[in-house]
Amino acid sequence: MPPLARRDVRNLVRKLGASARPSQQREALDTIAVLIFNGDSVGLAVSASAGAVPPLVQLLGAGTSAGVQMQAAEALGNLAYASETTVNIAAAGAIPPLVQLLRSGSSSSGMQARAAAALTNLAQNADNKIMIALAGAIPPLVQLLGAGCSAAVLENAAAALAQLTQNADNKVTIAAAGAIPALVQLLGAGCSADVQQSAAAALHNLAENAANQVNIAAAGAIPPLVQLLGAGSSAAVQENAAGVLSYLAQNVDNQVTIAAANAIPPLVQLLGAASPATVQRNAAAALSNLARSVDNKVTIAAASAIPPLVQLLGLHLQLPCSGMQQQY
Repeated sequence: MPPLARRDVRNLVRKLGASARPSQQREALDTIAVLIFNGDSVGLAVSASAGAVPPLVQLLGAGTSAGVQMQAAEALGNLAYASETTVNIAAAGAIPPLVQLLRSGSSSSGMQARAAAALTNLAQNADNKIMIALAGAIPPLVQLLGAGCSAAVLENAAAALAQLTQNADNKVTIAAAGAIPALVQLLGAGCSADVQQSAAAALHNLAENAANQVNIAAAGAIPPLVQLLGAGSSAAVQENAAGVLSYLAQNVDNQVTIAAANAIPPLVQLLGAASPATVQRNAAAALSNLARSVDNKVTIAAASAIPPLVQLLGLHLQLPCSGMQQQY
């Protein structure tokens, strides 16, 4: 960012104020959006230090036009991309109006997508995860997982839930709000890879809870998760799909169902050198839990899992991972 732009940021921030004309607000928002586009570190730091956060939060309010609200939500979401600003944005009161913008009765799909994206970035912070849930974000986020929502809304709502499910209490609340069946639907072939990734990440976190392990399997998650282990999926999707299966396989009944869904061969395939270490870890964890079944031990060995597992030991791979239960 050139020096002149740095000096002008405070003037831009002043144009965001309530006394400014809507046209001035939109012009200032456009310029600030360029400064903080894609989390540019210089633009983020300058905009935050120039006091952009409070007026941006004010622009989320009901007295502002929908277009300006949407731009303000996007700007705050980009500012929240930098972890050091997430606390300041929450302290400025951004969370309640962002939650309000999620509600379908008052917002367009573009507005909902940007509000959900902003909440996703804010939820990187542990305290914000709690504040977002307390502000009532979970029910509207779950509602936005339904049919008829745009791909951007589906992806961002699932991504926000994936962040929120890193909190133990939120795992229970999100499951109780009916998120599991909706997230399982988003694993299907009719959804984009980005939507599948966000849904798998949310289910991966939810599956740490024992009751959720039963509910995720009952919602029909195992067949699509096995499909997502294949070569057509990105490494991130494979990592989360294998991670969900590793947690589900802690349940005795699920061990049988997962093996019957033919998960073992693709999990063994993911142990190979072509997979990133995180994918290998989760695949190994899933196989470890599946191997608690005597029948599965035979199937895993028959699928030629032993040589790559030995190879991974030779590479000193950090095992077990969070989804693996050790048997003594």
